[in-house]
Amino acid sequence: MSKPPRSSSAAPRVIEIVAFARVQLLDVSGPLQVFSTANDIVVESGGAPPYALRVVAQAGGNVIASAGLGLAADRLPPLDAALDTLIIAGGDGVQAAAADPALVNWIRRRAKSARRVASVCTGAFLLAATGLLDGRRAATHWSLCVELARKFPAVKVEPDPIFVRDGPIWTSAGVTAGIDLALALVEKDLGRTIALAVARYLVVFLKRPGGQAQFSTALSLQAAEDKFGALHDWINAHLADEISLAVMARQAGMSQRSFSRHYTEATGLTPGRAIERLRVEAARQMLLQSRLPIKRICQRCGFGSEETMRRSFLRLIGATPQDYRSRFSA
Repeated sequence: MSKPPRSSSAAPRVIEIVAFARVQLLDVSGPLQVFSTANDIVVESGGAPPYALRVVAQAGGNVIASAGLGLAADRLPPLDAALDTLIIAGGDGVQAAAADPALVNWIRRRAKSARRVASVCTGAFLLAATGLLDGRRAATHWSLCVELARKFPAVKVEPDPIFVRDGPIWTSAGVTAGIDLALALVEKDLGRTIALAVARYLVVFLKRPGGQAQFSTALSLQAAEDKFGALHDWINAHLADEISLAVMARQAGMSQRSFSRHYTEATGLTPGRAIERLRVEAARQMLLQSRLPIKRICQRCGFGSEETMRRSFLRLIGATPQDYRSRFSA
């Protein structure tokens, strides 16, 4: 990918969002609205629109999203046409799109004209099919992190972040995380003041607290329910106890080595990381739904000490337990 100088106000940054049949509507409209609102805010302050926005698709015309709404798209532009940012949307149709050699090749070659490339949600699968994510860190929807890692072993899949930047390539987590990613791109281009104004207008966080783990660790482990559902139920009932690898392996009826390997393959997490997430999830629910002191919650969830709990919250949620309670409880 080339690294052209930043566009001046007289030359708006061209942003192309790649759509396809059964694309996720919010993967397209979320980022599109962020950039459009940035344009409005800059114009209202007397400036020129900083972005030129295009939705593009292989054949152009009316692209039907998975929600049934049609999107007016331009044909894929020439490979050497002016471009700042290429964004790959996701959706139910992404696997079919990733299996289309012509589209994959166009994205791979078009990226060479872009200052940066991004994917939204499952758009990471289409981006990964081009090879552009090989050796890079990437995010996608929490429920498909294991599949992305399995299908593209050269990609370093990270299940927690809302979005990931690795050099000139950005990837985001599930659906609405495309808004978070777009806000980060606007902040990078135009500064915090404008990005914050966009976030306020759209009534969203400029920097959303926490990561995907914040929303539900229990849900993120559902991919392994067939093999380890009973174990997860047992763990949740014994969080206050000391739960070692040996204890988990015995409960699952496996040797420690076999259990560790099979569990990591099924969940994308080491057993220790899974325990930490389940404890944070349980503590999070207690913080929101009770007035128990943090010390008592720490004991009930098996953290050992308040400092251990605090470090786990900062790593997985991006906030201390006290801050989380004050920010999100009713």
